[in-house]
Amino acid sequence: MSSSEGKMNLEEYFQRIGFDGPCDKMDLATLMLVHKLHVMSIPFENLSIHCGEWITMDLEVIFNKLVRSSRGGWCLENNYLFGWVLREMGFDATTLSSRAFNSIINDFGALDSHLIHKVIIDGKAYIADVSFGVSSQIWEPLELISGKDQPQAAGVFRLVHEGEIWVLEKTGRKPEVLNPEFAKSSLVNRKETKQIYCFTLEPRQVDHFIDKSQRLQKDPASLFTNKSICSLQTPTGFKALIGWTYSEVTYKLEEGVDVLDMRNVTEDEIDVVLKEQFNVKLQNKLKPVCNKTFYTL
Repeated sequence: MSSSEGKMNLEEYFQRIGFDGPCDKMDLATLMLVHKLHVMSIPFENLSIHCGEWITMDLEVIFNKLVRSSRGGWCLENNYLFGWVLREMGFDATTLSSRAFNSIINDFGALDSHLIHKVIIDGKAYIADVSFGVSSQIWEPLELISGKDQPQAAGVFRLVHEGEIWVLEKTGRKPEVLNPEFAKSSLVNRKETKQIYCFTLEPRQVDHFIDKSQRLQKDPASLFTNKSICSLQTPTGFKALIGWTYSEVTYKLEEGVDVLDMRNVTEDEIDVVLKEQFNVKLQNKLKPVCNKTFYTL
């Protein structure tokens, strides 16, 4: 079977993320494991926009890209795929939409374009999200309960219920930047507690996201047209290539810091870094972009 032939199947997806456990258990342990393996294996990236490629909401195209073609994707690809996986496994999963927090306007953006899932297990609800990236990425689903501290490697996540709105926030650690030339970089997050996104529990179908996807790829004010991003979680933190800047971030929980090792890469290094650090192989030439926006590591 070639990389673009054959029906979507769970076996290929499981091989892609390294999951070899039983797939007939619809319990929390299985959900947590598949979620964590996904974020450690399939990058959050929007490189197609900066390679002259169009991102589609066609699930089979997404499957071929993320599972068979050594690529990652942004939330509309990663989480759309993950929702299909959960339902194929038999989980009770409902797609939701959310609005990312924009620190420039100090409010949540108007576009509810971030795709997430609510999963019900044994009567309890959880939020699954395998594609926000960098230090805001949850490794495991969060219990949908208001005000409860839910510690993970990246920090303490919290879901807060405000009327019909749920808000995801995170309290992290201080950044320790190893490279002096990046000490004042706009990519470094210096807010200990930050809001990530807000959402309601209104179910969404894929049609809800089609125009959002098109707008985010075309709008000159969109985060995704202003930054080329590739991020992958690791057992000790995460790594990211944003524009020309490659960063390796190590979570030091006992010391209360996140250690950032940052450097700029040359044009000749881009493909090598993508292949060796993210297992990403591009078919078209990447034009890295890093205009100043609200996005931080």
